[in-house]
Amino acid sequence: MSNAAHRSNRVLVVATIMFATFMVAIEATIVATAMPRIVGQLGGFSYYSWVFSAFLLAQSTTTVIYGKLSDIFGRKPVLIGGILIFLLGSLLCGLAWSMMSLVLFRLLQGLGAGAIQPVTMTIIGDLFKLEERGRVQGAMATVWATSAVVGPLAGGIIVDNISWAWIFWINLPIGILSIIAFMIFLKEEVAHKQAKIDYLGSVLFSISIVALLVMLTETDASAWILLSLFAVFIIAGLLFLAQEKRAPEPIISIPLWSRRLIATSNAATLLAGMALIGLSTILPIYVQGVLGRSPIVAGFTLTMLVVGWPLAVMLSSRFYKAFGIRRTLRVGSLLFPFGACFLLFLTPESSPALAGAGSFFMGFGMGLISLTSIVLVQDSVEWSMRGSATASIIFARSLGNTLGATVLGAILNAGINHYAGGEAAAGCTRR
Repeated sequence: MSNAAHRSNRVLVVATIMFATFMVAIEATIVATAMPRIVGQLGGFSYYSWVFSAFLLAQSTTTVIYGKLSDIFGRKPVLIGGILIFLLGSLLCGLAWSMMSLVLFRLLQGLGAGAIQPVTMTIIGDLFKLEERGRVQGAMATVWATSAVVGPLAGGIIVDNISWAWIFWINLPIGILSIIAFMIFLKEEVAHKQAKIDYLGSVLFSISIVALLVMLTETDASAWILLSLFAVFIIAGLLFLAQEKRAPEPIISIPLWSRRLIATSNAATLLAGMALIGLSTILPIYVQGVLGRSPIVAGFTLTMLVVGWPLAVMLSSRFYKAFGIRRTLRVGSLLFPFGACFLLFLTPESSPALAGAGSFFMGFGMGLISLTSIVLVQDSVEWSMRGSATASIIFARSLGNTLGATVLGAILNAGINHYAGGEAAAGCTRR
C-alpha cells in the first residue's frame, strides 16, 4: 500500500467517490424522465436523441484521455477538473433556451463526466490492496443499482413540483461537496516531472472515435454520410497510431494495450458489453411480444440482471479467497454464456421465470467479469500506468455497448423487414 493510502482517510475518500459517482450514474435515468417536459417547453423534437448521444459521445471519447492525464498529473487535480467541467455543463443545461443549446451543454457535461468513473476507479486501485478491492467495488455497485431505481422517481418529482432545470442543478451541491471532500481527505504523492502532453494524439483519437460512434448510432443516415464518417474514422485512426508511436507520452501506449492480460480483459469486456446491451434491449420486447406477458413481468425479467450484477460484485471478495482472482474471472466467463443459454432455448410457451434466470446469471457473470478484469489489470501495472489501464477497460465497455446496440438494431431491422416481406407475399398469394 502506498504512503498516500496511509495518509488518506480511506473511508471518507470512498464515501466521496460514491457521492460523486452517484451524481453521474443518476444522470441518464433522471434526464430521461424529464425529457418529455423539456421538449414540450423548448421544442426541437428532432434533437431529442442527441441530448443523450452528445453526453455519451463526449464521456466515452474522453475516458482514455483522462486516464492518461491522471497518470501524468495525479488523480486529484484531474478528477476535480472533470467535476468542475461537469458542474459547469450542469449549470448551463438548466439555463438552456433551446434544444440545440441543451445538446451543446450536454456535450460539455459529458466532457467532465468522462473523468469521473476512470479516475475514481483508479483511486480505489491506489488506496486498497488486491484482496480489499472486491468489498469496496461492491459498495460502488450499489451506487449504480440505487441510481437506476432513484433516478426516474426523482426526475418525476422534480419535474412535477419544481422545474426541469433542477434535474441538472441538483448536481451543483453534490459536486461542490465532493470537490471539498477530495481536497481535504485525498492525499497523494505525485513525482513532478516535465511531461509533454500529446495534444495531437488526443485530437486525432477524439476525431476517430467520435466518427465511429456517430456512424454506429446514426445508422439511418444516407450512405454517403456513413461512408464519409467511416473514412474519417480510418484516416484519423491511422494518423493517431502513427502519432502514438513517436509521441514521448502517448495517450494510448501501444505496448501497454498490447499486453496479453490487458488485451484479453478489454476484449472480454467489449464482448460482454455488446451482449449485455442486447439483453437490455431485446428481452422486454420478447417477453411482451412473444411470451405475451405484461410490462411488469417484462420489467421483472430485466430487473434480475440488475440484481445479479451488484450481488456478484459484493460477493467477489469471497470468491477471491475461495478460488483466487483468476479463477473468479473464469467463473464469470462461464456464468455469462450459461445465462445466455437459458435465453437461447426460450420458446413462445416458455415461462418468464426462465428468462429471469438467464438474465440473473448473465448479470452475475458480468459482475464478476467487469470487477475482476479491472482488479487484474490494475494489479499488473505500476502507478504511472494504472490510470491508462483502468480507462482502457471502461472504454472497452462503452464501445461494446455502442456496438451491441448497433448490431442488435441491424438484426432487428432485418428480421422485421423479412417478416414484413413474408406477410406481404402471403397477402399477395391469398389474393
